Amino acid sequence: MFAATATQFDADNPLNGLTLGERPEPEVPDGWTTVTVKATALNHHDLWSLKGVGLRAERLPIILGCDAAGVDEDGNEVIVHSVIGDPERGGGDETLDPKRSLLSETYDGTFAERVAVPRRNLVPKPAELSFAEAACLPTAWLTAYRMLFDKAGLQPGSTVLVQGAGGGVATALIALGAAAGYRVWTTSRSDAKRKRALELGADAAFESGARLPERVDAVMETVGQATWSHSLKSLRPGGRIVVSGATSGQVPPAELNRVFFLQLSVIGSTMGTRDQLERLARFLVKTGTRPLVDRTLPLAEARDGFAAMHDGDLFGKIVFTP
Repeated sequence: MFAATATQFDADNPLNGLTLGERPEPEVPDGWTTVTVKATALNHHDLWSLKGVGLRAERLPIILGCDAAGVDEDGNEVIVHSVIGDPERGGGDETLDPKRSLLSETYDGTFAERVAVPRRNLVPKPAELSFAEAACLPTAWLTAYRMLFDKAGLQPGSTVLVQGAGGGVATALIALGAAAGYRVWTTSRSDAKRKRALELGADAAFESGARLPERVDAVMETVGQATWSHSLKSLRPGGRIVVSGATSGQVPPAELNRVFFLQLSVIGSTMGTRDQLERLARFLVKTGTRPLVDRTLPLAEARDGFAAMHDGDLFGKIVFTP
């Protein structure tokens, strides 16, 4: 079967490790099944994997990709939950299982014609969502859903700042926040991305690092080092910052004096549970909110999608079709 595979690591030029071509059919352990992939979405996780972050060299070659929507062995349309973990080991939450992994870390991922997954990881795909839209949900949109509705402690009418408009998680945060009745502000260095964020539902868009009209109730942080200080300064006393990524660096100055003096909360968030993925899909059907797809490419042209993400040339999700 055709697949996009990580075959080596290159921290400076990650696309050097991307190989497109034939791979063996997936092995199916007991309790697992196969899904014929109809659409799969690109994430920063895939780019980091090619850089050697979070992936062991002895696991190469490995098929990349966390997200997929497709058809199971019984002909059902499904969304694949990409967290491979045991809820019991995580106290009822598979994302807290210390042995958890994502597809494409320990097991081959979704950038292929077929993928093997545990049966419990299949979520029914609502007929109202296209395969391309559904494929955007398991990583970026599920991460945003958990950040906003589980970790942030916000009520409708609260003001939330989304750093770095344009990426998959950021666009999901804007769209979901607007649909839930939050006042959503966002930042970007790009004037074009700020304008598109307003079209997506943001109430205001500011230059990166700009002084805001007032302090916000919560900040959704995926950028990391480049925006961390601004995120802390933008919070009201008692406010909360929810962090799920650090694409610009993971070791910013902590500014602990600001954290304790203003009694700020810093909350980590990673992915979401299978049940949250199912609720996210229902939320989209109920509200009419849909993932923003930047472009759809054949899997054979995946290199172009990776290059666009590496260069920051996207707004929303990049989807591949095997």
